[in-house]
Amino acid sequence: MLGMKAPSVAGIIGFLVATARADGPTEQSIFGDINSLFPCEAVAKVISNASTVYYPGSSEYTADVLHWSSTNVIHPACSVEPGTPEDVGAILRILASSRTPFAVKGGGHNTNPGFSSTEGVHISMSRFNDVIVNSSEGTVDIGAGLIWDDVYAALDGTGVNVVGGRIPGVGVAGFMLGGGFSWKTSQYGLGIDTVKAFELVLPDGTITNVTEANKDLWFALRGGLNNFGIVTKFTLKTYPETEVWAGMLIMSMEHVREFNAAVVKYCAEVTDKKAALAPVYTRPSGSPATMLGAVLFYDGPSPPAGVFDEFLAIPTIAGGAQTGSFLSFIMSMVAAVPPPGGRRSYSGIPVLQYSASLIEVVRNETVFWGDRLTKLDPTFSVTNALEPFDPTMFSYGAPSAYPPDRSRPLYPTNLFYSWTDPSLDPVVHDAIWQSTKAIEAAALAEGQELVGAATYPNYALHDKPLEGIYGKELARLKSIKRRYDPQNVMGLAGGFKL
Repeated sequence: MLGMKAPSVAGIIGFLVATARADGPTEQSIFGDINSLFPCEAVAKVISNASTVYYPGSSEYTADVLHWSSTNVIHPACSVEPGTPEDVGAILRILASSRTPFAVKGGGHNTNPGFSSTEGVHISMSRFNDVIVNSSEGTVDIGAGLIWDDVYAALDGTGVNVVGGRIPGVGVAGFMLGGGFSWKTSQYGLGIDTVKAFELVLPDGTITNVTEANKDLWFALRGGLNNFGIVTKFTLKTYPETEVWAGMLIMSMEHVREFNAAVVKYCAEVTDKKAALAPVYTRPSGSPATMLGAVLFYDGPSPPAGVFDEFLAIPTIAGGAQTGSFLSFIMSMVAAVPPPGGRRSYSGIPVLQYSASLIEVVRNETVFWGDRLTKLDPTFSVTNALEPFDPTMFSYGAPSAYPPDRSRPLYPTNLFYSWTDPSLDPVVHDAIWQSTKAIEAAALAEGQELVGAATYPNYALHDKPLEGIYGKELARLKSIKRRYDPQNVMGLAGGFKL
């Protein structure tokens, strides 16, 4: 498991042994003598020229281990950038044989400690970066090392788009394997509901193409994260794309009553599935006060009257919405997303509805923790986001690991904390957990039936019990895991482990 130090990893830095043979060793010969080699060296010997191993001190190594949140940065013995699925398979066989801890990094946006980082061998998927549109089939092949910004840039001007991430910097692989809430979820479902195929390297190194014909793996990969191998490519459905109307509004707290009323009315009355909304209560870093924000999105050149009127009537401090390309909308939020380097944490809260009383609790939690934690770290920021979707959002796909229950909508409310001082990690964790429980308690107190409600995996804190993510499907997932990974190879990597 994460943190376990295999004997072959210890002391690798500064003790690289030259073991190259004149005849060029085969993968089989290396496996036969694996205990005499450090895993990084063994990997370097079996991969093709399409892949490369890097060591501390190189710029490539530094880029490979970089994450959006420094809470998920661990310095490995080496990093490897595989360039083919075959090389991914060879790497997995080496790691399995030596029982070496490893990590798999797609976009590097996960905030949980050790979820895509390791002291062992760090696998960066950055060379899996193709975006190939298959017009005749209405699909697009997307490499697992991309972030959604790159995908949207490649699709810009093609007349088609996909169900992908909502802010800049989010990785394709983590988003898809965790479920994937999108600006288009009310129209087309989760990201996983638009997958046609996964190119998957199984834990034993075998390469397979997983479609709905492979019932168990098809179910497990859609929300089951990195427990079943390493995905190298996603084939997704494409959908027609025109210009969109979208943007972000920032408002002062003096307008909180109008803002809260607008949120409640939108959730109760707006049925246009092209519309999407993300209201936030935020205490930005360096700000003396909590502020209000709303990202408005309409999947067309202009929204019909009545969709966002209440929000547009509130005076703004900054921001606005306009018509433009989907790519321009996503990139307009770059300034609102913290750059790589700080310490960050998410926590997710599934709710059934956003009532006036519940969103007031969310606002109060933002003010309370913003005031308290800013006194400990002046760089601290908190953003608590409501995420309403059309209540039919889970009806677009077949049964999947997430959500384990598609019979009712669950809105994945997101708490986001950012800070700088590492010594405050346990304090911030305790704070975000207390805030999570307070909002959950408020939802229960007003009668929301949340027993068994599943937390969105991509927002779940690292110590969230698996039962709270996969519910009644946890036993099935563990059974599938035993079948396809009997040696628990993927257990050597970080993440929510089955």
